[in-house]
Amino acid sequence: MSEQLDPRESMEFDVLVVGAGPAGLSAAIRLKQLNPEISVCVVEKGGEVGAHTLSGAVLEPRALKELFPDCDPGLIPLATPVTEDQFIYLTETKAFKSPITPNTMHNEGNYIVSLGNVVRWLGQQAEEAGVEIYPGFAAAEVLIDGGRVAGVATGDMGIGKDGAATGNFQRGMELRATYTIFAEGCRGSLSKQLMKNFNLNANNDPQTYGIGVKELWEVTPEHFKKGLAIHTLGWPLKSDTYGGAAIYFFGENLMAYSFVVGLDYTNPFLSPFQEMQRYKTHPAIKPYFEGAKRISYGARALNEGGFQSLPKLTFPGGVLIGCAAGTLNVPKIKGTHTAMKSGMVAAEAIAGALAGDRPDEVTAYPEMLKESWVWPELHAVRNIRPGFAKFGLWGGLINAGLEAYIFRGKMPWTLKNHNDYDHLQKAKDATPINYPKPDGKLTFDRLSSVFISNTNHEENQPAHLTLLDPAKAISVNWDEYRSPETRYCPAGVYEIVGEETGNPQLQINAQNCVHCKTCDIKDPTQNINWVVPEGAGGPNYPGGM
Repeated sequence: MSEQLDPRESMEFDVLVVGAGPAGLSAAIRLKQLNPEISVCVVEKGGEVGAHTLSGAVLEPRALKELFPDCDPGLIPLATPVTEDQFIYLTETKAFKSPITPNTMHNEGNYIVSLGNVVRWLGQQAEEAGVEIYPGFAAAEVLIDGGRVAGVATGDMGIGKDGAATGNFQRGMELRATYTIFAEGCRGSLSKQLMKNFNLNANNDPQTYGIGVKELWEVTPEHFKKGLAIHTLGWPLKSDTYGGAAIYFFGENLMAYSFVVGLDYTNPFLSPFQEMQRYKTHPAIKPYFEGAKRISYGARALNEGGFQSLPKLTFPGGVLIGCAAGTLNVPKIKGTHTAMKSGMVAAEAIAGALAGDRPDEVTAYPEMLKESWVWPELHAVRNIRPGFAKFGLWGGLINAGLEAYIFRGKMPWTLKNHNDYDHLQKAKDATPINYPKPDGKLTFDRLSSVFISNTNHEENQPAHLTLLDPAKAISVNWDEYRSPETRYCPAGVYEIVGEETGNPQLQINAQNCVHCKTCDIKDPTQNINWVVPEGAGGPNYPGGM
């Protein structure tokens, strides 16, 4: 905006939490448990707590039971105890069920859950403890005073595409705090800025990622197998591409289907969304979907770097927790328990700092995290994900078996992680993939999928997806890679128009964005920058997702 803006109103707290996910809410609750007099505020960009929360998900209740010793996880809406695990390898026409379930995927005592419902439940507990929660307000700017993080500012609302204030203009708020906890989840826009500003990645490997695409189905009673958790490897992905699928049966006749592709894949013609659709046509998988109704859809990037990609977790005035830091346990395909525990440990360190001399940097937090069960859990599996990148599918499985059953996490080496964006082949060196057309019953297109994600953005607002150098969209992405963003985006945001006339141009349909952050990660020259849109914009996932 070119005109002079009025000063923002300001609110002061002891602790500010950015993000109402499992990590952020656990931190807020733990702070109040330790000292009810600590003032705690949680700001959340989703229209309500849980609106932007998406996961498979099987919950390991360890952290939840530490936070609430008397809690029965089964009382959380839709939570269903796992009754059976299946681990299956698929070829194009066959399915081979493993007689052994990898020890990281044993789910006895775990629960199939809607992670959205878990965080809604945590939100209720937080509010009952006295935490102030402000959903629908996107944290758009880090406030830094004298080299120290002093809080965040929420985005201005009512700004048009031209950058001028509309009749609905409302100035953002400054939310200031002694300490700010960043719990934005994977590839948070402010967390990314903090890592750059404070050089938090100086001593760790690059983060590597996956994209998880998910559908929620209501299945027929004869195909419903309550408590069954299925994980598969193999088809339709080739052995040089990391990924797999999960099918979970929970609640009453609900089936959550998730498909994950590692974002270090090399073929620019690969479409994670279309691979996900093709998977459902496999002879061993298709029967689960017979007579079923698809009721919701979503997508989200996942941290896969694990232990060696964890950044420095503290900086003056704040900390990183959960998937903002990268605490997902990839071999377990679980991150909620580690995210929650990191938030609880951060809360304990911050409560101690507030009660003491209030140092600029809460250096006790990473030291306490190293003494918790999170650190050895992540350290023990640190070589499994990079093993697949180094050795391929079969070598990766052998490496995983050696790591899990022979060395038991005590191997004397640590494999390296890498940047995903520099792993694409040029289009001229890659093989195009011919995906079948969707039938609208079992397989679908992206736009009809986005429709059932309840995604909505105010159309008259500045684009939250921008190109640092617009010329590269054609001179690099199109000319060299044939615009991979049109395929890796699971929401149809990126579209090439004018190809038929010899004048290709990139069109960005930002209103379709489901906030997965894949474009911010996979673009080959890191030319796409994702920032928060106007508050409450984006998907609105229902209970079950």
